[in-house]
Formats: sequence, structure tokens, C-alpha cells
Amino acid sequence: MSQTFQTTRRVEFRDTDAAGIVHFSAFLIYMEQAEHEFLRSLGLSVHHQLEDASMSWPRVSIHCDYRGPAKFEDVLDVSLSIARIGSRSVTYQFHFERDELPLADGTITAVCCQVRPGLPPKSMDTPEWFKEKLLPFVDQTATT
Repeated sequence: MSQTFQTTRRVEFRDTDAAGIVHFSAFLIYMEQAEHEFLRSLGLSVHHQLEDASMSWPRVSIHCDYRGPAKFEDVLDVSLSIARIGSRSVTYQFHFERDELPLADGTITAVCCQVRPGLPPKSMDTPEWFKEKLLPFVDQTATT
């Protein structure tokens, strides 16, 4: 059985729209924040210095389905697992709840890239040491 990373996120006033409901775009930020927190919990980051370049993870796809509203001061329960690890990409999946009520589900696909000053990012194979830390979180039931 795969592991799931769990965290919480309190809705800030700035995240809400004129109706007092979390603006859809805030969930995209929440997903990215959960990803960063997850990687830090494993001793990883979206940015690593390599010998002669940096390794970074630009997003190539993001998707979110909304199921219910969240409002200012709500504490959201966020679950993160991995739908897929490719040779050069990772697809994270997210589930948001408040008091066990589903609010949103989303995915982010990020590509492992080599970054050098003055040059555009270039995709690269994900290092094995990085993949090994992610493997326990791969959802074997994922269909992404």
C-alpha cells in the first residue's frame, strides 16, 4: 500500500473572492505549496544544485476539479500522493477536504530539467536518488 503525505492549509483572506469563497486559482497555489512541503519532508526540493547546473521542476500541466466551496479561516486537509513517475516527470495528485467534505481534486505534472545561466531549461532524466525517495508515495491505483 502506498503512503500519502498529509498537511493542512488555513484559508487566508487574500485567497477569497468578493463572495467570500476561495478563488479557484488559490487551489493551484495550495497544490504547489503542498508539493514543496512534501519534498522538504523527504529532504528534497524543487531546486537542487548539481555539479555544473541546477536541477529544477517546471510545471507542464495542472488540473483541478472543484467539488465544494471553502471560505476564509477554513482549515483544509490536503492529501498528496504520486500518480506517476516517468523517466523525466512526476505527476502529483491532491485531494482537499474540510471536515471530511471533499472540496477539490487536482494534479500537477512537473518535468525534471537542467538549468544553466543564460540557457533555456532542458529536460533530463530524473536522478535515481530522487526517484527512490518518491517511490513509497506512488498510488498503485492511479489512472493518470
